[in-house]
This record gives sequence, structure tokens and C-alpha cells, in this order.
Amino acid sequence: MVNHGAGTVNERLKAEAFRLGFAACGIAPAVDDPVRAQRLEQWLGEECHGTMEWMETRLHHRRGPQSLWPDARSVIALGMSYAPAADPRALEAHPERGRISVYAQGGDYHDVVKRNLKALARWLVAEVPGAEVKVFVDTAPVMEKPLGQAAGIGWQGKHTNLVSRSHGSWLFLGAIYTTLDLISDTPHADRCGSCTACQTACPTNAFPKPYQLDARRCISYLTIEHKGPVAEEFRAALGNRIYGCDDCLAACPWNSFAQAAQANRAFLPRAELTAPRLAELLALDDATFRQVFSGSPIKRIGRDRMVRNCLYAAGNSGSQALLPVVQGLCDDADPAVADAARWAAARLA
Repeated sequence: MVNHGAGTVNERLKAEAFRLGFAACGIAPAVDDPVRAQRLEQWLGEECHGTMEWMETRLHHRRGPQSLWPDARSVIALGMSYAPAADPRALEAHPERGRISVYAQGGDYHDVVKRNLKALARWLVAEVPGAEVKVFVDTAPVMEKPLGQAAGIGWQGKHTNLVSRSHGSWLFLGAIYTTLDLISDTPHADRCGSCTACQTACPTNAFPKPYQLDARRCISYLTIEHKGPVAEEFRAALGNRIYGCDDCLAACPWNSFAQAAQANRAFLPRAELTAPRLAELLALDDATFRQVFSGSPIKRIGRDRMVRNCLYAAGNSGSQALLPVVQGLCDDADPAVADAARWAAARLA
């Protein structure tokens, strides 16, 4: 246990985290949580993760911090705000344009959050000689949301994402595991109450019950993770969402406390990604796609999946002006793109 001046270490740690651009910082003990591990096993057993095999293959590491790193004693849970300036659902009224999830409209959060996590970890090692640290953001088998709740920076809402009383549903999460035995913060209480706003906002009924998500029905999963054609039962519900979905997050009443001015400047939206024209995106070839989405998390899904998504949006747009470009993709080399083009052409015709 870091006894001498431990409280001071915690205070200086949080002050440095805020200086580096983090909006939330809390500390939790690095102990495994058998209850949450059992819930994860059940969720995977019901195949609610769809084709995200990586959730299964490293299940043993997801049981808790010490299952991943036995020497860990404390977890520093951190969040960076990406609160939008306006309601992202407003673009639904412009079906000729594509809706891109708020988190993907600016710089790649993986790079930004990890860079600042590393800077905070270096500060901690310099502050407490002998401390060992590991940093994680999204790509590692770390359950950031329950750790964030255990560390007191928010709670897992009924939409399964972390909710903050100060930042709403708009936090990018990261974690630092350390061998230091730091004083832990109080876990955050659930503040959802009887509210069901996020549940009723979902266009595809992806929540079989509160606090449980069936990824196979989630628009974020379908537009980003899912390969091949999207099942026809979901295509109309996609609307003009071409990368991710913010509806359940945007519906949360706690967002009224989130201020866009507090968001990290690195996440400010790029003009060309706030309301892109479907006609321009449908014309993308692979080279142009990589150029347009350079430095964006969108780049990882590739041209074919993006054009597939845009074709579903075109089919839902009712815009006859898009029919020629849609028809031109009916024989695309990618089978999922060609299938989506034929579906969209039939809808528009």
C-alpha cells in the first residue's frame, strides 16, 4: 500500500490527468469481478457478440485486471469527452447525406487517448520510482466500462455504455494498470432510475432488456463490424446511418449536463465528415477512400463496407438523383456492394 502521502499522489495524479486533457479520472482496485465475468460468459454463450470472435478468444483475460496482469494492484480509469455541439440525430431529416457517428468525425481516438495515457503513465513512474504500469485503450481485452464504474467516473447505463453525471454518454475510455496500491475511489451508483429513453430510441430493437445489448441487431455493429450483406430486416431501419449510430447515446437525459466546449479539441469534427453527400461517397474507389478517411477510425472498414452502407442509405433516401450511380454499382466486384446496389436500385425505381 502506498501509505506515505498516498492521498497526495492521488490528487496530483488526477490534476495531471486533467492537464493532459482527460475529463474524468478515478481509481479502482485491480481485482477480478466474478459476477461481471459470469455475465460476460452468458452474453457470449447467447452469441450476442455476433461475429466478433475476438471477444471469445480472450475471454480469460476479460475476467478482470489480474487475469490479464497478475501483478496489477490498482486501475486508473480515465475518460476524454467528445460531446457534440448539436444533437447528432438532426441529420435524419437530410436523407441525401450520410450520418457518421460523432466519435468518428474527428481524429482517431485510439491515437489521441493512448498518447495521453502514455504521458500520464510516464508521469506516474517519475513521481513514484519503482512503479510499473501498462496502458490500454479499446484494442486490449480490458472491460473499460465496468472498471470506470468501479472507479467512480460513471455507471454503465441501460444502453450498456458508461454514463457520467458531468459528461453524459460522450466519453472515450482508457485505463492504466499499475503495481501501485493506490487508494480507491467509491464506485458510482446507477442513476438510470426508471428512464428507458435509450431503449426506445434504438431503431432496430437491439436491447432485449435493460443493460443488455444484442450486437447482432445493433446498427454500430452492422455498419462497422459485420462483413457481407446486412440482413434485409434491418436495411430500412439503417436510414442514412453509414458508420455507427448515436441514437441510444443521444437520447440519454444526462447529456444535458455535457458541454461541447469541454470536449478535447482533437475530436472536433472534420467538415467533410459531419454531413457527407451520399453521391460523393458512392463514387469512392479504394485509393480515394483511403485518402478521404486518412487519420480517421473509419479507414479500417475499407471502401467496400463504406460503399455498401451508403447504398443502403441511398435506397432509403427516396432520391431519384442517386439512381444512376446506384445502378452503376450493381455489378461491383464486391458481392456485398453489388447486392446492396441491386436492393437500393429496386427501392428507388
